[in-house]
Amino acid sequence: MQLNTKTILLLGIMSTSVLSGCQVVSVKNQKLNVSIANERESIISRNKLSEASLNVLSMTGREAKACIEDPKACVEELQQIPQIQDEQLLSTASELYLAKAIEYESSSACKLGLLTSHKSEEKQKIEQDTYNKCLDQQLTLLDKSIRYSYAYMFKTKRAPADRIFDNRQVQIRDFYNQGIAKLVSSYALRYKPQEVTQQIKVGQTTYHIDFSHYPELKNRKIEQLMSTYNLNFSGLRSITRRDGFGSEFLVVLPEEYTVETGKAKYIINPIDFKYPSGSNPNIHQARYLAATLTAEPLSTTTSVDQILNQHEFQIKAYDPYKYELVNIANKNYALAANFSAPYGLWLAQNNLGKAAYLSLIDRDEKLTMPHLYMLEPYNPDKKVIVLVHGLASSPEAWIRLTNDIMGDSVLREHYQVWQVFYSTNMPIIESRFQIYSILTQTFNKVDANAAAKKDAVLVGHSMGGIIARLLVSQADTTQSALKMMNSRQLNQYRNIPVVKQRMVIDDIPNFSRAIFLAAPHRGTEYADRWFTKAARKIIKLPGAFLSAMGDVLTQEEDLKDLFREIDHGLIQNGPSDLSHQSKFIALTEDIQPRKGLKFHSIMGNNTNSQDKNVISDDVVPYTSAHLEGAVSEKIIKGGHSIQETPEAVLELRRILRLHLIELGLYKP
Repeated sequence: MQLNTKTILLLGIMSTSVLSGCQVVSVKNQKLNVSIANERESIISRNKLSEASLNVLSMTGREAKACIEDPKACVEELQQIPQIQDEQLLSTASELYLAKAIEYESSSACKLGLLTSHKSEEKQKIEQDTYNKCLDQQLTLLDKSIRYSYAYMFKTKRAPADRIFDNRQVQIRDFYNQGIAKLVSSYALRYKPQEVTQQIKVGQTTYHIDFSHYPELKNRKIEQLMSTYNLNFSGLRSITRRDGFGSEFLVVLPEEYTVETGKAKYIINPIDFKYPSGSNPNIHQARYLAATLTAEPLSTTTSVDQILNQHEFQIKAYDPYKYELVNIANKNYALAANFSAPYGLWLAQNNLGKAAYLSLIDRDEKLTMPHLYMLEPYNPDKKVIVLVHGLASSPEAWIRLTNDIMGDSVLREHYQVWQVFYSTNMPIIESRFQIYSILTQTFNKVDANAAAKKDAVLVGHSMGGIIARLLVSQADTTQSALKMMNSRQLNQYRNIPVVKQRMVIDDIPNFSRAIFLAAPHRGTEYADRWFTKAARKIIKLPGAFLSAMGDVLTQEEDLKDLFREIDHGLIQNGPSDLSHQSKFIALTEDIQPRKGLKFHSIMGNNTNSQDKNVISDDVVPYTSAHLEGAVSEKIIKGGHSIQETPEAVLELRRILRLHLIELGLYKP
C-alpha cells in the first residue's frame, strides 16, 4: 500500500502528539533561592520534612504525613528495606521523631490554659493531666530524635570528617541541638525544678547531668533556664556566637544577696564597713551565664543499637568561656556558644539606661552606691577589663565594645569584663572614692598568684574617663582643697578621716594600663551653657548621700561649716563638677597618672578642622581631652559618644591586643 505525502505528514503529526502526551519529565528554570531552600530546609525551618527525608520515605510508598503521625511504625518499616543505607535511616528517623515532637509542642494539649478558681478542681486536674501527658509524649519523641541524630553523626560507616561538606550533616546537627534544647525546656515546664537538676527522667530513660565542665552550676538554684535559639535582642547590633557542636543555653541564677526594700543606705566608709553578709552586696558575681549542653551515651564504645535503646544517657554542661573544644566519641570538635544572650538579657531585665537617668535626678534610690558587675563567672586565669561609663550613662554605653570583646576569640580567651555602674549626680571626687573602694575590695578577694590580680586594664568614657585617671593617680589635694574653703576652721579638718579619705588620692596598683575616651580632664564650657546650667539646677546631690554626711557631720561640731559647703562650690553635683570653671577641675586637672602606667587617649572630632585648638566632639574639646605622656592618641571623626563607633572599638581592640603582646600572653 502506497502512502501519499499528506498521509505521511498526518502520521508524523500524530506520532509527535502521542509522544508528547507520554512525556513525564520536563525542564524549566527556577530561582536559585528556591533550589537552595529545597536542598537545605527541613522540619525546623518549614512545616515540611527535608527533601532528603522525603526521598527516603518515597522508597516505602508511604506519605510523609502518615509517617509523622506514627514515626515508630515508619522507622520500623524503613529498617526492613535493605537498600536504605545506615545514614539514610538514622537521619530520616531523627527528623521524623523531631517533627512529631514539634507537632505536639504546637498542639492545644501542650498549652496549659489558665487554671483559675472559676474552674472546678476536677476540670483543672483534667487540664493539668492532659498537659503533663502531652509533655511526656513530647519528651519521649525528643529523646528518640537525639539518639538517632547522635548515631548518625558518630556511629555510621563514614566518620563526621568524611562528610564535612554534606548539607545533611548540618541538618542533623541542627536536629540534635534542637532536640536537646526542647528536651531540657520541656522538662523544665513539666517538673518546674527550682535547682539545676542532677538527672532528667524521660520515660524509661535517665539522663545523668555531668557538671564536671561547669562546676558553678552544680546544685545551684535557678531563676531561668532557656534555649537561646528563639531569643532576639533588638538593642544589640550583632549576636556573638561560636558555631559548633552542642545546644546553646542561658542560665539565670538568683541574686547572691537578698535585695533590701526601702531606702538604700549610703556608706561613708565602705572599705572599713562591716557588711552583714560579710561581703559588699554591690559586688555582683555573674548571674546571667552562657552554657552549652551535649547529649551522649555513657560509653564511647556503645553500638548503634545500644545508643538507640539503652536506658542510660548523659547530658554534659560546658562553660563555653573555658572550653572551646568538646571531646565526642574520642574526637575533638568546636563547642558551640552564644556569648551575647546572657549579656543581652542582663541589660534587658535590669533596664540600666532608665536607672541611670532616674539616679541622675535622685529618683532611683537603689543606685546610691556604685555597683560592680562581672559579666562572666570569675576566672583567675584571665586579665580584667574594668569599664567606667560617663554622665547620665550606664553599662549600656559599652554594648558594642563588650560584644566585640566576646566576639574576638583572642580577647575572649584572655580577658574578663567588669562593669562599674554609679550615680553620676554625685560629686566626682565622691564617685572616685566610692569606685576606688569597690574595686579595691574586689581585687582584694583575688588570690595573690592569680593572673587576674595584676595588669588589669581600666577604660573610662567622659566623666568616667576623669574618674579612671584619678583611680590610677597618686596625689594629696588636702592643702589645695582647704584653701578653696572660706572658713577659718577648715585647717582643722585635714586629719578627720571622712575628709582625708576623699582628699588623698591613692591609685589602684592592679591596673597597668588605662584608656581614656572623650574625657574632659580640664573640664568643658559645655557645662556652662544656659541649657546645661538649667539642668544642673534640677540635678541635686543624692538624698541618701546628704543624709549620711549629715549623720557624720553632726557628730563633730567643727564640721558644720564643711556641711554648708555642700552644693555651694567645692562639693557639688557631678554635672557641675564638669565645668571648666569648677573648683573640682581646678583641684584635679594637673594630676597625672602614676609613673610607669601606660595610658592611651581616644577623642572625637565633629568639626572640619585639624587644628588641635579647634577640634572638639561638640562637648569636649581636644585641649581638654589631651594628656601628655600617652602611649597613643587617636582622633576619630565623630561626636561625644565616640566609644560607640566602629573606629573607636577597633582602636580599643588594638590596644587590648597590644597589652597581651607586651605581657607575652599572645603572639600575632
